[in-house]
Amino acid sequence: MPRQQRIRDPLHDLIEFNVEQSQVEDVLWRVIQTRPFQRLRRIKQLGFSDFVYPGATHSRLLHSVGVFHTARRLMKVIEKYIPARDARVDQALAAALVHDVGHGPFSHAFERIGERFGLTMANHEKVSDLLIRDSEVASELRVLGSGFANDVADMVSGSGAPSIYSAVVSSQFDADRLDYMRRDRLMAGSQHAGIDFEWLVENLEVGEVEHSVGETRLKPVQTFVLGRKAIFAAEAYVLGLFQLYPTVYFHKATRGAEHICAELLARAIALIRDGSIEKTGLPRTHPLVRFAQTPDVIECALALDDTVVWGALSLMVDSDDDWISTLAGRLRDRKLYKCLDVRAKIAHEKDDTAALSSEADSVCANIRDELGRCLDQWSAAHPDSPPRILVDEVERSPYKTLTEDTKGPLNQINIHTEGDHLVDLSERSNVVAALKAYKAFRVYYADGDDEAKGKITDIIERGISQWMA
Repeated sequence: MPRQQRIRDPLHDLIEFNVEQSQVEDVLWRVIQTRPFQRLRRIKQLGFSDFVYPGATHSRLLHSVGVFHTARRLMKVIEKYIPARDARVDQALAAALVHDVGHGPFSHAFERIGERFGLTMANHEKVSDLLIRDSEVASELRVLGSGFANDVADMVSGSGAPSIYSAVVSSQFDADRLDYMRRDRLMAGSQHAGIDFEWLVENLEVGEVEHSVGETRLKPVQTFVLGRKAIFAAEAYVLGLFQLYPTVYFHKATRGAEHICAELLARAIALIRDGSIEKTGLPRTHPLVRFAQTPDVIECALALDDTVVWGALSLMVDSDDDWISTLAGRLRDRKLYKCLDVRAKIAHEKDDTAALSSEADSVCANIRDELGRCLDQWSAAHPDSPPRILVDEVERSPYKTLTEDTKGPLNQINIHTEGDHLVDLSERSNVVAALKAYKAFRVYYADGDDEAKGKITDIIERGISQWMA
């Protein structure tokens, strides 16, 4: 009996690696043992979502292994249509496993900091690319060929030519999405967003989709398409993914915690760069201090994970800096800011349709600008005090047609019609065609800060009343 390595997974049950009979699976099993990949154990897949759903503490490591397992399922679909073995099969399986290896602590909050300070190593895509091309991960991958690691990195980044194999890694039915949709729902305990996974996979086919750039017609691209029996499962898939955003990913408490974390880390990095390390409450050898001082060194980025940040909070609570100590205490003890939902207020005053309209977008923009001016005044008067207002704006489109801003035909859902034509799902489904973008505009303030609450409320009410007048 060939020796196998097994991982017990709450979603997929047993995920097996046949390390004796498959060189690829043997190499990928060794990739899992590397330091960069093991670091993903200490990074939660959903960041602060366990503040709302206490069961949602699953790691990016388990998700990554689940993506690999799902990719193997998708490869079996491809084999039905393209029986000849292609080198890109192995590249896609490896890419599925390592696609998230560069994520930092509390990914979204950390990446906001990266954008604010221009920190390359806070961008998970850039860090992933570096680790796959030149690290312990790369050394293991090169057992499969001197250029194998670079080919995998190209597939993860999407820089190579689109193909059915890259569709396994990035498309409407990629292994990443098919894993996290089911895993996040399971671990959160949500009854929303259920999909008929087995029926979708059973009805997946490989088809050629024509596309063009401007007036230039390009060569048809092979990608996953669905048989006509799966149209209702496809609708449920689009709706399920869409429902995860307002209920889990964009939950007001989760987003509020992310903003507090971002402001806390921003303050700490600013103080460290200013030479005021002692004000953060952190020792000079702390990984956060070293990262702030040398943010372009990948080893400093690899030293960061969720546990490093959580462990720092108790030190930061004792900081002499009010900004640091207040926000660290709030995050540690889940004392989040209170939330006022502007679009929910618009929906209450007018109607739900109005809350998502372009006119409402303008109202929200005016309110945001006035809140910004108010915050600037408060910050100027008390520069060392934590922000009294946090603003959160998000938007998520349920499904984009090929004419919109998409990454091309791999990001469409095409259905086989009775006449054996391929048609975009939005043209076959009235449900999908009728979906509107989800938009949220929220303002957070510290509990007990009645002045801030009153000011925010006044700005919101004036903005809405002027629009409705």
